[in-house]
Amino acid sequence: MTVHLVGAGPGDPDLLTVKAARLIASADVIVHDRLANPAILSLAKAGADFIDVGKKPGAPTPQDVINALLVHLGSQGLEVVRLKGGDPFVFGRGGEEADALLAAGIPFDVVPGITSAVGVPAAAGIPVTHRNVSAAFTVVTGHRESGGSQSVNWESLARVGGTIVVLMGVAERGNIARRLMAGGLSPSTPVAAIRWGTHPEQTTIRTTLAELHAVHIEAPSTIVIGAVAAYEFVQPAMVATTLRGAQ
Repeated sequence: MTVHLVGAGPGDPDLLTVKAARLIASADVIVHDRLANPAILSLAKAGADFIDVGKKPGAPTPQDVINALLVHLGSQGLEVVRLKGGDPFVFGRGGEEADALLAAGIPFDVVPGITSAVGVPAAAGIPVTHRNVSAAFTVVTGHRESGGSQSVNWESLARVGGTIVVLMGVAERGNIARRLMAGGLSPSTPVAAIRWGTHPEQTTIRTTLAELHAVHIEAPSTIVIGAVAAYEFVQPAMVATTLRGAQ
């Protein structure tokens, strides 16, 4: 028996890997995040236990508690799936959990998932790279446990070029935009914020860097900054709700 650190992808059950679906269906215990899609959890076998360790606003489950839980479950001879949104190693704390399991001698493996940094923009018709437009993209978190964003040198990032994809940055979007502009990024730079990407209720708000602070955006949203954010490569019948400008 082992602990599987499984990436659930951006939310759509159809975007699970075959391996992820198989492990979910055979797990004795599923330790999942707060935003886990119920349709994905429904793939579990009858009698499986579910443990919600989501980091709820104002009442987060401490990471060391999650680490200890995985070590405990893994030592019980159970088949454990730690189900994480996106990819376990892209701002998913998968590295910390793997480190704890390794230190405790608990067998584990890592099952990659489609990160929302790529999958969510794609679902909105936005390519994070595009020939002659953006030759690179940077994925960065806008969230820190202290509530600020000082760990990222946004001014330097503004000079790197390419696309910037911000995860968990809704609360800090005004500060992020201000610092990117201070670093030289044009106020007219296109921005797209995709909420509930790949879910049926997916919505996209399109604005500019200068207006990002004034636009009503709610979590969970993936924010794409750069020229590619102006694109919408989807068939008309497939376009989810798109809003433009300050709401």
